Amino acid sequence: MTPHHRATLRATGLDCVRGERRLFGGLSFELGNGGLLQVSGPNGSGKTSLLRMVCGLLPPAAGTIEWNGSLIRALAEEYNAGLVYIGHLNAAKEELNARETLGLAARLAGLPSDPAAVAAALRDFGLSGCDRLPCKVLSQGQKRRLALARLKLSASRALWVLDEPFAALDAAGIAVMREALEDHLARGGLALLTTHQAVPVAAPSAQTIELGA
Repeated sequence: MTPHHRATLRATGLDCVRGERRLFGGLSFELGNGGLLQVSGPNGSGKTSLLRMVCGLLPPAAGTIEWNGSLIRALAEEYNAGLVYIGHLNAAKEELNARETLGLAARLAGLPSDPAAVAAALRDFGLSGCDRLPCKVLSQGQKRRLALARLKLSASRALWVLDEPFAALDAAGIAVMREALEDHLARGGLALLTTHQAVPVAAPSAQTIELGA
């Protein structure tokens, strides 16, 4: 796979306010190629809100977020085309099977969705044996694997933004997810993720932030 071009994600002085409550303030960080930022903290500390800010889905109460020196709100679709966001909800369509669900999610995100690519992504995440089953019969762990299988179709996206990617996974699933993440970082990708679990991830550059500390 082709390494990603030189890229920088910079956040400066971010404030997050919900109602009258300030969840965090003055938050700054910078990620370059191969950079991993893991964000931890109790529920309600603003972890998901931070990810939504980075994706341009939630404006910060104060501060800026830049991609390669330009504000993400100015880049708009150009920025969105270079990232993939997987939230903590699996968004599995209950009546569709795993293959149909992943194919639909890929098409909506502008990712490769041809049958061979979808089948390979499901295989890599250990779902080949249940790819024709309706999602309503899958376990929570299988649904999480299905959501994360989209990453196997996202090699061209430099920035991965992941909300609790290791949640609901067994040991084998965690190993698959960690391998996908490490491969992305080794190719020069960037990753920002939230986690409650201490999962070691090999990265050229790694940072941690604890919110609500």
